[in-house]
Amino acid sequence: MSDSMPDSMLAGQLNVRTKQFEVKEVPRPAPGPGEVLVEVRAAGICLSDVHLVDGTLNPLFLQGEEVTLGHEVAGVVVEHGEGVTGWEGRRVTLQAGEELGGWIHTRGVDYDGGWAHYAVSTVSTLVPIPDAMPFEQACIVPDAVSTPWASIVTTAGVRAGEPVGVWGIGGLGAHAVQLLRLAGAAPIVAVDPVESARERALTFGADLAVDPSEDVAARVRELTGGAGLAYAFDFAGVAPVREQAVRCLERGGALVLVGLTDQPLTIRNGTQFSYFGERLLGHYGSEPHHVEQLVGLVRHGRLDLSRSISGTLPLEEAARGIEMLERKEGNPIRLVLQPHG
Repeated sequence: MSDSMPDSMLAGQLNVRTKQFEVKEVPRPAPGPGEVLVEVRAAGICLSDVHLVDGTLNPLFLQGEEVTLGHEVAGVVVEHGEGVTGWEGRRVTLQAGEELGGWIHTRGVDYDGGWAHYAVSTVSTLVPIPDAMPFEQACIVPDAVSTPWASIVTTAGVRAGEPVGVWGIGGLGAHAVQLLRLAGAAPIVAVDPVESARERALTFGADLAVDPSEDVAARVRELTGGAGLAYAFDFAGVAPVREQAVRCLERGGALVLVGLTDQPLTIRNGTQFSYFGERLLGHYGSEPHHVEQLVGLVRHGRLDLSRSISGTLPLEEAARGIEMLERKEGNPIRLVLQPHG
């Protein structure tokens, strides 16, 4: 450890009981056996962070009342814990969570995350990143990019040439469009009520961008020669989206639920859904190999995330970042905190 490393640091912490969020000075953590200390260079602000602060999402495994937020984290390893060698000085992004006792624990939710100058990480959750990959882009891979990627390649198993639709072109949905294009899906239909989001979808590779107030099913049937969609991805997590998306499915098509909701899931016309053999697929997060695949795609020039960063803020302005995302100021894909400037 460097003698110049401070004993304390700033961290954006949430009291999960009172829902009070504050960037404050806390003791700098020390890595234990099998762990490293990472100097955080970039940390994404996700809608899940907003939901933690507003109380619609609560930790399942957190010990205590306070947690440092941030599950999208990238930085440089600066210290080894016992039994660890060979990582110091390496540029890394961190998996958004890990399996403990048979359950997934999420970084920045169930244990301290990366909205801080320094973060502790187990070696098993470190993913090396290319020297040419900016930290701001690397940090968002373990959720904003890997969640839609996993929903596409694993939960749905989209194949080249299959028609797909994406409802909700926000932080995850925009990447879904880009990744579906990479996977060879065709055509790709994007649905969002915000004009700038629809324009973004076309820029990211959608063949058609539609306002949900239109007759979306008719537009889809026209584009697909009457067949409909093999897969409809719901990134909004609201009932009207699901009802509209189901009407756009082809025989045997599937609605993929990526946007989370604590409300009941209903199918308005159950007989029709069964008659056409349609399917409902739930999806959550991603596996470690999905993050590694995406970093590889960036390394080999197949995936460009330069358009994904809508803005950066210093750690001290984390509360402002939460507010900007909650109000959808500028319709951001991802806002990123830079603890070390």
